[in-house]
Amino acid sequence: MTISAPEAAVRTVELTVSGMTCAACSARVERTLNKLDGVRASVNYATERATVQVPEALSDDVLIERVRKSGYTAEVRGDEDPDTGFARVRDLRRRLVVAALLAIPLGNLSITLALVPRLRFPGWELLCLVLAVPVVFWSALPFHRATLRNLRHRSSSMDTLVSLGVLSSFAWSAWSAFAGGTEPGYWIGFGPTAAGADAIYLDVAAGVTTFLLAGRYFESRSRRSAAGLLAALDALAAKDVRVLRDGAERMVPIGELAVGDLFVVKPGESIAADGIVDSGLSTVDVSAVTGEPVPAEVAEGDRVVGASVNRDGRLVVRATAVGAHTQLAQMTALAERAQARKASVQRLVDRICAVFVPVVLGVAVLTLAVWLLSGAPAREGFAAAVAVLIIACPCALGLATPTALMAGVGRGAQLGILIKGPDALEASRTVDTVVLDKTGTVTTGKMTVTACLPADGFTAGEVLRYAGAVEAGSEHAIAAAVVTAARAELPDLPGVEGFGALPGLGAKGEVEGREVLVGNARLFTDRGIGVPEDFAAAERDGATAILVAVDGRVAGYLVIRDVVKPSARAAVADLHALGLRTVLLTGDNEAAARAIADEIGVPDVRAGVLPAEKAQVVEELRVGGARVAMVGDGINDGPALATADLGMAMAQGSDIALRSADIVLVREDLRVVPDAIRLADRTLRIIRGNLAWAFGYNVAAIPLAALGLLNPLIAGAAMSLSSVLVVSNSLRLKDFGRSDRRPA
Repeated sequence: MTISAPEAAVRTVELTVSGMTCAACSARVERTLNKLDGVRASVNYATERATVQVPEALSDDVLIERVRKSGYTAEVRGDEDPDTGFARVRDLRRRLVVAALLAIPLGNLSITLALVPRLRFPGWELLCLVLAVPVVFWSALPFHRATLRNLRHRSSSMDTLVSLGVLSSFAWSAWSAFAGGTEPGYWIGFGPTAAGADAIYLDVAAGVTTFLLAGRYFESRSRRSAAGLLAALDALAAKDVRVLRDGAERMVPIGELAVGDLFVVKPGESIAADGIVDSGLSTVDVSAVTGEPVPAEVAEGDRVVGASVNRDGRLVVRATAVGAHTQLAQMTALAERAQARKASVQRLVDRICAVFVPVVLGVAVLTLAVWLLSGAPAREGFAAAVAVLIIACPCALGLATPTALMAGVGRGAQLGILIKGPDALEASRTVDTVVLDKTGTVTTGKMTVTACLPADGFTAGEVLRYAGAVEAGSEHAIAAAVVTAARAELPDLPGVEGFGALPGLGAKGEVEGREVLVGNARLFTDRGIGVPEDFAAAERDGATAILVAVDGRVAGYLVIRDVVKPSARAAVADLHALGLRTVLLTGDNEAAARAIADEIGVPDVRAGVLPAEKAQVVEELRVGGARVAMVGDGINDGPALATADLGMAMAQGSDIALRSADIVLVREDLRVVPDAIRLADRTLRIIRGNLAWAFGYNVAAIPLAALGLLNPLIAGAAMSLSSVLVVSNSLRLKDFGRSDRRPA
């Protein structure tokens, strides 16, 4: 007999990686980590984070040392200095200021004196070199430092291109100023130049450094802004809580709050944890957590969510979830994990960047060789090679996908759309059919009295009074609906004596000295009490009706149903406006399902489906060529959510549904479904636009540079601006859904 060895335990480590300057860097770190046995790593350049799955026995120090040997630094997430990112931005700003202050006079001086010989003065070349030295060797130091690190590890990155371009420009200009400036030259787009005009490449060295530092500075700020959308979720969490113990209020750190503790929330304060209102009446602003714009009225027994804000009344809340188990903490954790995962299009970009830099270096060398072998002046071949090095830096390519994903995931979290990963965004874009589970998704999932029809001699209030008094002794869902309706209409309910539950039939009891019977038609028939003729019609559309009798006489009946959410019809209309097909999926009978479908405007109904068959229905739709999104909330929806191309679970649903889904819908408003699809569409269109620009830019610009049609200074400006354009384009997602609900 062969006994298979148990699988080794695997854990997940998150590292903060410093020193990466481009997508090629992240690809190198990822390859380095993946060479370790049993390790699977995903490194995200935009978030500067590595998510690593490692065997339980492998220590974190091994991973950190491996990253260090690849030329970068790493720390376990949570251990790093929180000011690191700001320090990097400040350092880039200082270098940028120095570069700009020197590059502007250097540019004016070198260009003017190079082109107008009569304005030259003795030592003008030396003055230009002195102005350029701080820019080339201090402001551009981050590029040179990264290049040296790469050389030590026999690799290259986009910084290699920049460093070589800047140093080559400076070296050529220095040589020209002291040894090779006796012959006139020729500039494409300008014409013949006087001897010594090659000093212009000092301006190129300083200008390129300034442009690239500006691009990297604003890129770093923008990336911090995009990540800040998710960091804002952390900021919502309360730091302290007013705990009620032994009748006294005491302020303690949030970490000391335990499940079951009572805590006090005063007007204007954030609710510290998820819980149930123990006492008090107030309105709660939940917009920061769920995206619902209308404050919710809460009273004793109502559920409240941590990080929502108490607006007016004093509340005493019993904690039901604290720490990492709160809805806010789970939202934040899922959103952070989504940042670390890569879309398939980003994996393609990583593979391209890994080979891009060596290819560009080869193209630059080939360009210089071809120009020299063709007999062209050395300065023209050198200018073309430098332009190739500078224009080819694919920073925009590396930022095209992750910045848009960060902004999209972050904005989704603010709108109550919790996207678990970029693959969910890609799936959303291709969906053409949306399957809606009925109970708990389209409907509230709670039984509600929708009609009270009294018989002759009784009023609606009397029917509710007698029925509510008897049903107060029952725990059935229908009984709870009756009691809720009675208490909403009446100031108080009388007591019941001799209560008795009648399983499968109803209940009985004595109320104010009168015998009251509440139940279905079978119960009344068995007791010889006549059933009203219109009673059967009340149940034809899927509603449940119960009869009420007082002293053996029918007092009336109540109609109870699981009501449709107010937002359901508008949500379905929005889905149809997006060109999507909708399907209602339910275990109810055809008549009940059709009534709900007609009410919300869904043309396709799949009724009588057993819980185990829901996944089969979804699979049949997929086999038929549909790209299916499943929206559900219950335990029985889990398999269907996992089977669908895109699973969307309501946040109030079961844990199994939430784990099976790709997107968690935090808002109770069902219009969050079309909003999620719009957001996915907008995000992916921005990603495609970014990639089209980045690829097109490099494909078009490198041949122009190799042919000598691009001045190196113009090449540097264009490359830097392309990165800023990509990041700025991605950050447009921050405004998604602010102005209107029109399709993106």
